[in-house]
Amino acid sequence: MRGAGREAGGRGVRCEVPLAAAAMALLHTRWLLAAPRFAAAARASSWWSHVEMGPPDPILGVTEAFKRDTNSKKMNLGVGAYRDDNGKPYVLNCVRKAEAMIASKKMDKEYLPIGGLADFTRASAELALGESSEAFKSGRYVTVQGISGTGSLRIGANFLQRFFKSSRDVYLPKPSWGNHTPIFRDAGLQLQAYRYYDPKTCSLDFSGAMDDISKIPEKSIILLHACAHNPTGVDPRQEQWKELAAVVKKRNLLVYFDMAYQGFASGDINRDAWAVRYFIDQGINVLLSQSYAKNMGLYGERAGAFTVVCSDAEEAKRVESQLKILIRPMYSNPPVNGARIASTILNTPDLRKEWLVEVKGMADRIISMRTQLVSNLKKEGSSHNWQHITDQIGMFCFTGLKPEQVERLTKEFSIYMTKDGRISVAGVTSGNVGYLAHAIHQVTK
Repeated sequence: MRGAGREAGGRGVRCEVPLAAAAMALLHTRWLLAAPRFAAAARASSWWSHVEMGPPDPILGVTEAFKRDTNSKKMNLGVGAYRDDNGKPYVLNCVRKAEAMIASKKMDKEYLPIGGLADFTRASAELALGESSEAFKSGRYVTVQGISGTGSLRIGANFLQRFFKSSRDVYLPKPSWGNHTPIFRDAGLQLQAYRYYDPKTCSLDFSGAMDDISKIPEKSIILLHACAHNPTGVDPRQEQWKELAAVVKKRNLLVYFDMAYQGFASGDINRDAWAVRYFIDQGINVLLSQSYAKNMGLYGERAGAFTVVCSDAEEAKRVESQLKILIRPMYSNPPVNGARIASTILNTPDLRKEWLVEVKGMADRIISMRTQLVSNLKKEGSSHNWQHITDQIGMFCFTGLKPEQVERLTKEFSIYMTKDGRISVAGVTSGNVGYLAHAIHQVTK
């Protein structure tokens, strides 16, 4: 009997391995030759073959380069998040206490209403407008919970796109927070700019701002940073705010305030909200976005609010109804945990008092780092005028460093920041401020 691979008489098994191997090798070679054609065809037939690689986020790029650096003295001055004097993330004690209070109540995880947690939105409006505000007391405002500052800004942008018929133009200060442009652009609005920062003096170009704003077409939208302008740290003085309010009122512009740093800028919640309240007192009904990322350290909790100040309570009700219709298909309703934490702090007298002390402590540390940096630059023998570092306020500082100087700081000293010379002062500590001053002096002398 003969079988495949057997010899007659059953003298053994003869496996024809060489022939099978050769056939497999031939098939594999043909596949390798054809593979590029198959891949190209697959790409051509893909729904997403036209999608191009997007540019990397500049802040993320700084962070990634920092992580790869092995220098023990390396500094990351690019990230916009508070650090304590040991360079570590900081959770406020009042936040820990609020979390414990919430946990002890064993609350459910049900959906919030579309407009958010009522105790949170009311407390947010009171914090921004002031408890004695006529607009607040009369109820001629509506506040909805947003997904931190970014989400709150986007609610407002979508509302403007749908209901503000006078203009599609939003005027941003030059420069402004990088995310402002895509937020408003992706909502279907047109971006324009007005002069704000003078790179020659590292300070406010007030005459340029006034000149540009006085020429903005009537009934356009203008965005203003309420305090701690991001990215420059340059804020108008109160007398300058009064002049800005007057020209805005004369031009009949719709004002959209972005207030991401109330309390965190100066350490005083009332001082930081002064511009917002003054404009409202002047009869200017504003839009307002708030964030609790910086002033309560609730970065990942995404707690924020969006407010529209209206002409009367009835108008506020109509606006609220439309805001809910806008929010529903965006994300249905906001997250509950961060709002509960912020609300507990704002509505519990002892926790609110503790928060005011802690937020002032964060602001004071940053102000102290500005002072120490200038002092150390003088000790290094720098002949430059660094007064703008202490004149500016908030988390960020426009140092005035040129791109080539920033590059040297990175290559020679492992100090990382964005190319425009902006630093996050929160990344400076009493332990590294001397090293930073030495490095800056070396690249600027």
